[in-house]
Amino acid sequence: MKTKQKLIALVGGPGSGKTSVLESLENLGFTCYQEVSREVTLEAQKAGIDQLWIAEPLHFSRILLEGRIKQHHQAQEEPKNAVIFDRGIPDVLAYLDYIGDHYPKEFIDACNTYRYDQIFFFPPWEAIYRNDNERYESYSEAKEIGEILVNTYERFGYELQTVPFGSIDERVAFITQNS
Repeated sequence: MKTKQKLIALVGGPGSGKTSVLESLENLGFTCYQEVSREVTLEAQKAGIDQLWIAEPLHFSRILLEGRIKQHHQAQEEPKNAVIFDRGIPDVLAYLDYIGDHYPKEFIDACNTYRYDQIFFFPPWEAIYRNDNERYESYSEAKEIGEILVNTYERFGYELQTVPFGSIDERVAFITQNS
């Protein structure tokens, strides 16, 4: 009989170190799912839309929601007992809340249906924050997004564990020791 996987989400504002830690966890043999939004952004850019999130936030968010639900389903079939995600489904709502956009009830329903067992929050960290092709927010915007993410996850009943500042190895150790 197959055991249920422990689903772990790494969440935080842009540039807080989630992806670097996820890549390190993956290199250690953990089953990890990459952030969906980078792929969506790159596909939109190939189609001539520089920032789909800015041009059509609800459409972009729908694609993200579908991608994260797909990841959630795929995780149930993984052979290992733990799956780690770069962001979770409630992130979609948090970003729409950040811009003051409305979303249909199905977005809320998805957050209630597709749950995670553990959430690790990466607080804003100015020393490591960098902009890139898919990350255009300023550091102050990243801080605000981080606060909205915390509020959104707590609204859905999650207890977040804050990942302390430190080297990638120290942050990985914190997650492995506390999951």
